[in-house]
Amino acid sequence: MTGQAVDFPPIEELIPHRGAMLWIGGLVSASAESVEAEARVPADAWYVDGEGGMPAWLGIELMAQTVSAHVGWNSRLAGKPLKPGVLLGCRAYRASGPVFPRGAALRITARLSYKDESGFAAYDCSIRSAGAVAASATLKVYEPPDFNAFVKSAAA
Repeated sequence: MTGQAVDFPPIEELIPHRGAMLWIGGLVSASAESVEAEARVPADAWYVDGEGGMPAWLGIELMAQTVSAHVGWNSRLAGKPLKPGVLLGCRAYRASGPVFPRGAALRITARLSYKDESGFAAYDCSIRSAGAVAASATLKVYEPPDFNAFVKSAAA
């Protein structure tokens, strides 16, 4: 992560998620290889359980949005427009419990571990809560050169 303070833009300028589907609050730090984002478990979100906790398996989405923010941040630094990408899969997702508790402050880290010229990449991700690792996984993602053509070819 970077050693100096950075004023990051609002998260909406880095990822396409909006409204009830925007789960991360913003970036804490970023570099060419990694990013850290913050989130808080809201008590009134559509996905919380009866006690207001977020099911831990939804951590995959928190990680995916953090990866998206990393790609968006690096695109912004390079003066390039934001491009959509896709989550291809998740490997070895592990959570320390069944839920992230109501109001919990979460720190999501994504570190680029592999990227090739075609747009395929892998990120090692973790979610920390109260100083401890609450979840971890490796996410596989793809940023196609032409997203619309990719979607059309996938639908065919």
